[in-house]
Amino acid sequence: MDLIETIFELIDMRSFSNLWFWIVLAVLWSSTSHWVLGVPWDMVQRARRGDEQGVVDLHDMVRINCNRILYIARETGLLLAGFVCFVLTTLCLLGFVYGNEFSQALFLLGFPMTLVAVLSIFTAHRITRDALVGEALYKRMHYHRIGTQFVGILSILVTAMWGMLVNMSTGVLG
Repeated sequence: MDLIETIFELIDMRSFSNLWFWIVLAVLWSSTSHWVLGVPWDMVQRARRGDEQGVVDLHDMVRINCNRILYIARETGLLLAGFVCFVLTTLCLLGFVYGNEFSQALFLLGFPMTLVAVLSIFTAHRITRDALVGEALYKRMHYHRIGTQFVGILSILVTAMWGMLVNMSTGVLG
């Protein structure tokens, strides 16, 4: 076996039969669930327990990240939305119409993350509009995390079912 063959075996483009794809999927959703609007969840819990410095740090980080998210949405929102729709449509067509498994995998990673991004913009807008602080802020961040986890669970379920279908139909397992 030569070096090129070994490299292509390690970086297998049949994504659903590759362990690395499933590791990326798990890390992606674990990280997304942990970082709520760019704020680590343990910081929210520390503030909720009443740590004075934790409360100040949380409010500062939430303010900074909400302003950042809303600035990006305001300034480049339309252009970014068009680009994301173009990329997702391209991946969807390449993957599900033309049968490219790598494009299917990227679409199944990217589309749910787009939903989380829209949810983040909505939550950041709500926090800023209502000037949420204290318990109201913790509750809103908790709802955002629950929504993110719901999208993640649904995404993992759909991806796993599709991956099993692809693997069984291409005969990779047997």
